[in-house]
Amino acid sequence: MWVVWLLFLVFPAVSAFQADRPLALRVLGVGVVVVFGAVYIIGAWRVMESGDFSSRTVGGFFVALLAITTAGGVLLGLDALAFGPFLASFAAFSLPAPWHWVSGAVVVLGGVAVILAADAFAAWGGFLVILVSVTVGVNVVRFLIDQSYDYDDVQQGLVLAQERERVARDVHDVLGHSLTVLSVKAGLAERLIDVDRERARAEIAEIGRIARESLGEVRATVGGLRAAGLAGELAEARAALSSAGIEVHVDGVPADVDPSHRTVLGWALREAVTNVVRHSRAARCRIGLVAHALTVDDDGVGVAGQRRGHGLRGLEERVTETGATFTLEVGPGGQGTRLRVSWPT
Repeated sequence: MWVVWLLFLVFPAVSAFQADRPLALRVLGVGVVVVFGAVYIIGAWRVMESGDFSSRTVGGFFVALLAITTAGGVLLGLDALAFGPFLASFAAFSLPAPWHWVSGAVVVLGGVAVILAADAFAAWGGFLVILVSVTVGVNVVRFLIDQSYDYDDVQQGLVLAQERERVARDVHDVLGHSLTVLSVKAGLAERLIDVDRERARAEIAEIGRIARESLGEVRATVGGLRAAGLAGELAEARAALSSAGIEVHVDGVPADVDPSHRTVLGWALREAVTNVVRHSRAARCRIGLVAHALTVDDDGVGVAGQRRGHGLRGLEERVTETGATFTLEVGPGGQGTRLRVSWPT
């Protein structure tokens, strides 16, 4: 790509060779053009293709190009202005902001000063328009490239933030439920150890099983692999509510639920039951499953004056992302709490 633009150096080279000067000066003039082209292409490759944007490398090549341009002014006269667009392009794509703008302005102003000093505006005015256009154009392209990089950085930051929220939400859902069940079962085992050792031993074994499963769920959740199964969550909900001494009734079966909603409702059921066990002080809980909705009612203390915790906020975000409606309100008859997740039918 960089080599293509070197074709424009043919014009000052031909002009230098055809100038009315001694042969040695004409050869030196052509040599200056060749050296400029070589330094430009090497510098462009070193900076752009290899990604070496260190200040020493960029500054060194840019200074070298300026020095060659100055020498070209002595040997080529006004023909050395042909180096201007190359200087502006090199500066635009290699120097850091705002120095590429400053360098572009210096190149343009230098060209204007040389043309005016030589009283050659009539002959070189068209070239000056080209120089200004190239300088502005390459710097605008550089600006757009920088903006695209900034946009990509913002997008990556948003993706990272969303992933952190997902992991935090999923880990909360997994650990919140599991730790609640473990706490209930540990309390039950402690009460039973002096009155029913066999049942206490069974509860302790169940605690171990739940702990191992929870560890696996956390690992899968962090890896983004875990999906809540509605049937499994319903079985866990029955066990957790029963262990907490809460009478549970279930209307419907997981097979009644639209398959596309079962994973989300599995998460919703887990969080709902966790809150019933942990906060409601309920005696009874009723779970309702239909094709496009889940309802969890309890007869506990209700939601009046309570703030939604991280788990319920995360659940609301999760279900609304799927187009569902999340409702948390006073239960039937003005008692307890009703949590409902539903989709339009």
